[in-house]
Amino acid sequence: MNIAIIPARGGSKRIPRKNIKLFHGKPMIAYSIEAAKKSGCFDRILVSTDDEEIAKVAKKWGAEVPFMRPEHIADDFSTTMDVMKHAVDWCVEAKWQVDKVCCIYATAPFLSSAALQEGLSKLTDPNVHYAFSATTFAFPIQRALLVNKSGHVEMIQPEHKNTRSQDLPEAIHDAGQFYWGKMSAYLQQKAFFGESSKAVVLPRKTVQDIDTQEDWELAEALFSAMKLESC
Repeated sequence: MNIAIIPARGGSKRIPRKNIKLFHGKPMIAYSIEAAKKSGCFDRILVSTDDEEIAKVAKKWGAEVPFMRPEHIADDFSTTMDVMKHAVDWCVEAKWQVDKVCCIYATAPFLSSAALQEGLSKLTDPNVHYAFSATTFAFPIQRALLVNKSGHVEMIQPEHKNTRSQDLPEAIHDAGQFYWGKMSAYLQQKAFFGESSKAVVLPRKTVQDIDTQEDWELAEALFSAMKLESC
């Protein structure tokens, strides 16, 4: 079977209760659950949480919460892989026959079912362990600048100071929406990004990291704009 696991801890500090805070009328986590359901990719949709209220909301919107996340992987220092390893180990102990697993972030209101479907299709390659959401940088990273210790600006790659933007290869970055993986890759805690990974490249307008209040407000504005565009 294929399963989705949505990490959603209760202790968000920069945006309190972020995972279930209302976003355009629905709890934030509802968007991830709905996209997973609509994709048709999953036999089970699980939420990994340490919080009873989040568990209640997740169940209301159609996800399962068959276990509660232990405290030692529910703090600011716990990684996504820590949470996923705990969840897939639980599946093994429950004797679930899991083939592929998708980690879906709870704060991904722009996640589409089509992107999840594309990610799953990339795992048909026997040499691919993961398929993750990504998007392009808005500006060539080869011409990035930094402020040095003396307060002056310098190029990170000065060899490209006169290179035309159109002559530089386009770079991508993690979009923070989902990480499809084979069960074996998650059990072995293989790194998400490497030679055995493929990217599902999304339009920049469908990607917004949501860590601060400013991020949240920008996401709401972008969501409103996309709704108007679709009318």
